[in-house]
Amino acid sequence: MGTRELGGRGPRSGMRRTPVPQEPRRFYDGGTLAGDDGPGEPPDPDADPRIVLERHAEEGVELFELERRLAYRDRHVGELLVPADPDFRTDLTSVPALFTWLVPKTGAHLPAALLHDALVAGPDDPPSYVSTDGVEVDRVEADRIFRDAMADTGTGVVRRWIVWTAVTVATIFVGQPVPWTRARQWSYRVAAGVTIAVIAYLGYSSTSDLFDRSWFLATDVPWMGDRPFVVELAGGLAGAIVVPLALSLLWGRLRMAGAIAGVMLAVLLHVTVGLAVVATAYVALERLARRSPAAAWVLAAVVVVGSLVVFGVVSLG
Repeated sequence: MGTRELGGRGPRSGMRRTPVPQEPRRFYDGGTLAGDDGPGEPPDPDADPRIVLERHAEEGVELFELERRLAYRDRHVGELLVPADPDFRTDLTSVPALFTWLVPKTGAHLPAALLHDALVAGPDDPPSYVSTDGVEVDRVEADRIFRDAMADTGTGVVRRWIVWTAVTVATIFVGQPVPWTRARQWSYRVAAGVTIAVIAYLGYSSTSDLFDRSWFLATDVPWMGDRPFVVELAGGLAGAIVVPLALSLLWGRLRMAGAIAGVMLAVLLHVTVGLAVVATAYVALERLARRSPAAAWVLAAVVVVGSLVVFGVVSLG
């Protein structure tokens, strides 16, 4: 069964009030593109979608080519057959490495992710895609289709709204044409920038307050104050929800995306910073091991010896 989607009145708003039921048969086999050897196979609405991927490594980046087209019948724009370009490449679900624990590269949402990748124009492609029913699909509409398609694949409601928020924020900052006036797009960009800046600063100040430290430029956070640790922690979590919800009002019609992005950023701020530190250290070690194996072994020995010394001092002291 579907869950109720909240927000605007129609597909162009990116949100709707009507339920989106799970209808997996909206995805089906799209056949193949025409080539030098013939016109290609036509789509077959009665056949399950066949995701056949050929792996490519381009400049150290792992990309995949769809050897068969993917067909999807959207509720508003009709049939979509992707890819339209035989040179199309995808990285599957476009998720930064830091967040693959939350949204993996593949899973139930993969058909929808492939569809969205093919609908979103690249820097050298036309600004929009046209469905077989002759309806133009711009980037904002592609984001809405992505969310509905995830519902049809059985993707959980929380994950699909998180993913929709991520692609919507990307759309706000993209340099390609969008169906907004320039003033509106910049208002969204300013709202996103203010949200990120305020949450980052309050997160910094809250951490200072939590550990009773007077860090540079940190300010007292009234919902934490000079209270017991557990109470301050609860107040910080409450603030990580309430403040982003208030900031989301700056986002206008995209307030749902603003609310989700803000709360996710605030709640996961420290987790993200920790993961970023670990990932940076890992990348640095990989580069060191590749360029100078001897130096990498020396560093490893220093870390092991240092750990043994600290362990002994702490245990015996």
